This record gives sequence, C-alpha cells and structure tokens, in this order.
Amino acid sequence: MSATGPLVVVGDALLDVDLVGTASRLTPDAPVPVVEDVEARERPGGAALAAVIAARATRREVVLVTPMADDEDADRLRALLAGRVRLVEIPATGGTAVKRRVRVGDHSVARIDSGAPVAGLGTLPAEAAAVVRDAAAVLVADYGRGTTADRAVRAVLAEAGGPVVWDPHPRGADPVPNARLVTPNGAEAARVASAAGTAAGVAAQGEGLAAVGARAEALIRHWGVGAVSVTLGARGALLSYGEGAPMVVPAVPVTGGDPCGAGDSFAAAAAIALADGAVTGEAVAAAVAFAGRFVARGGASAWDVEAAPEPSPAAEPGADGVIARVRAAGGTVVATGGCFDLLHPGHVATLRAARGLGDCLVVCINSDDSVRRLKGSSRPLVTAADRARVLEALEFVDAVVVFDEDTPAEVIGRLRPDVWAKGGDYAGADLPEAAVLRRWGGQAVVLPYLDGHSTTALVERSRV
Repeated sequence: MSATGPLVVVGDALLDVDLVGTASRLTPDAPVPVVEDVEARERPGGAALAAVIAARATRREVVLVTPMADDEDADRLRALLAGRVRLVEIPATGGTAVKRRVRVGDHSVARIDSGAPVAGLGTLPAEAAAVVRDAAAVLVADYGRGTTADRAVRAVLAEAGGPVVWDPHPRGADPVPNARLVTPNGAEAARVASAAGTAAGVAAQGEGLAAVGARAEALIRHWGVGAVSVTLGARGALLSYGEGAPMVVPAVPVTGGDPCGAGDSFAAAAAIALADGAVTGEAVAAAVAFAGRFVARGGASAWDVEAAPEPSPAAEPGADGVIARVRAAGGTVVATGGCFDLLHPGHVATLRAARGLGDCLVVCINSDDSVRRLKGSSRPLVTAADRARVLEALEFVDAVVVFDEDTPAEVIGRLRPDVWAKGGDYAGADLPEAAVLRRWGGQAVVLPYLDGHSTTALVERSRV
C-alpha cells in the first residue's frame, strides 16, 4: 500500500442520461404520462460516477480503470471525465452501456438501457496493473458488465497494494477474497445469500437487523472476505466481521433529495477513509454520513454542482439545509444559543419551549475556546463536538451550529432566524441580540427558565 498513492476505481463505466420534462396529461391509449419539453442531461454512470464522486471528496489522484468502447457514447463519456479523473482504458468489445432515465421533475417514470455487455477484455494494459498495485485503496464498482469476471482483472485485484472495497452487483462476479470490505445493499445481500444456499448458511428471513446480520455473516463465509457492510438506505448500514455483534451505523434523516448514486457515494467514501488510514468501522461510519449528504444535495443528478464546504462534524446535520427546507414551506425558523456544558433539566425545558415557537430549532453553541474565555480555563467540561452530539439527540433540536465568537451576534446574522429565544430572567430587558434581529424583522423573546438548575451550580455541588 502506498500512503501517497492514488485511489483507483475499477469497474464498468456507463453513460447516464436524464431526460427531464414536464407532464400534465395522460396518453389517450394508455394510462401513462405524456412527457414534454424534454431536456437531456448527461453524466458519468456506474464506475465512472463512483470515480467522479471520489475525486470531489479527496485530494488524492483518482484513477478510473475501465473498459471503453470505440463509439460516440464513449467519446461523450470521455469528455465528461476529462479534467476530473485520470482514465486508464481497457480495450473493450461491444458498445458503450447507456442508461436513460425519463424523469418528470424529481420523479423517474421509466428507464431505458442500451449497450452490449463487455466481453473478451484480453490482456490487461501494463498501466492498469501498475496503478492498482500502487494504489492507496481500490474501489471495485461492479455493474454486471463483465469487467470483474475477467481473469486478468481479478489477478491484478488480488495483488492490490491497498485495501479493496467491493461494491457488488447481482449480475456481477464474486468479490476477490482479499477484499477488505464488501458493500451490498439490503436486496443484493438477501439475493446472494439466498442463491448461495447451504454453502453460505441459510440466511434468516425478514428485514430486521437480526436477519440482515445473519445474511452478512453468511456472505463473509461464502466470499471469504474481511467484512460486509449491508447498506439499508434511510436506516443506515450494518457492518459485520463474520462473528460477534455487528456494528450498526444509523443514517441522519434526509428530506427529499435523489437516492440515485447513493451506493456509489457510500462505497467511494469508505474507500477514501481506508486509503487515509481509517479502520473498517470508522470507514463505514464516514460512508453513511457522506452518502446522506450526497443524497440531500441532489444525488447523481447534481454530480457536477459545486458542493458547499463540508460542515464540521460537530454541526451535522447542516443548519443551512434545515433552514432552507423550513423557509421553502413557509415555516418559522427558531434559534437559541448558549454553552450547554453539562446538559441539565433547565436546558431541556428551555429548548423544548423554544421548539414550540416555530417549525425548526437551530441551537448555536459556543466553541471550546469561546467557553474558556467566558467561563475560565477549567471549562468547558465537555467538548463542542460532544455537546453538539448530545443536543442533536434531542427530538426537538433540528440542527446545531458551533460559533467561535464571544457572542452569537455573527452567527445570528448568518442564519437570520425569525425568532431568537433566550432562557432566563431577562423579561423587560433589551436583549443584545435584538438589534441584530431587527435588520430583517426577526424577534428576540425570553422563555421561562427552570429555576435551580445551572451548570455552574452542578460543578460546585460536585466539588463538595
């Protein structure tokens, strides 16, 4: 493994085309919509999409090793990849695989596939073998077109220099035994475990975690790989090493978005994390979070849209996205702030009351440096990242933002809430935050505070 080597993606590159239009009527001869004013939007698909996603998420060079035909569709795919990833082509027979989705707004109504499967790849080019051997990590994006079944490809993958993440396909080949992590979705895991039969151990029935865990264990025995992470969509992912209790990583709920490409984004993020030295569990946790953000930003449809800077881990899920959704629906945005060092009943009562004033609650918390300046060198007792995680676990908190200033004035100005709620005995006083809110017609309010509870008092009592 080369710590400074590239991230290499091996697999079947496709050309994806979205035919996006409008529909306001059905055809007279069948109950299907008439799609009009169609606009064609092309993008990389399959392994090519996984490579582009990875390239946008890492500073490493990303190399795509894939069969490429000699036709106009392949030329268009090459143009889409140019400047984004380094392309190492494997000579291919058969036409370029093209998937066309007919979409009305954000909804797909049909998919049309064309292109013959790749066959007879022949000898693997020396450049392809070299980049796989020198890779920091290898992502195999199998789309069932024959690449991963080729003997030359499998021989090179068996000698990969870095950890191998294998994203399987129902029509694809089995992962190579040296794969560190295999990432089937729930349906794929159930299908393969069932087809493997007694050779893999009969997987449990149903969709509960026990059944998913049993299938993952069966697949590890069947494939002889290091670990299997079954992706479960909005439920997150389950990671099994084949024995012991599995690890389950819940997903942050996502409203709207496009799930197309979510599996590619998960596998790409896991491979990046392993390339950077993460252990498998850390890689899966990072992949779940990344895939959620990918879907929320528009999924594969937004593959070439510049993403906003990734939020701090202490500030997930993103406040900007929460606020945008509430405002789009005509709702009221409420925000509040404080140190929230050692969450206690007084905090909980104030936060619950604040959430009742609107349609979302964003909590702005002082950074560790800010708390030290305000409270002294012995504080905070809990880091900002951990304070944020505790707050996000409350059902009435929709997002958390960490600010480094001594007052929340700057973060209030950025978020522009409709209501700023402050807990404590401030009734009748002119709150300093009120002047900031007046700029856009916002309102500062005071909420009753549960008397007898404060972090300072808790700390003093603990010293007695």
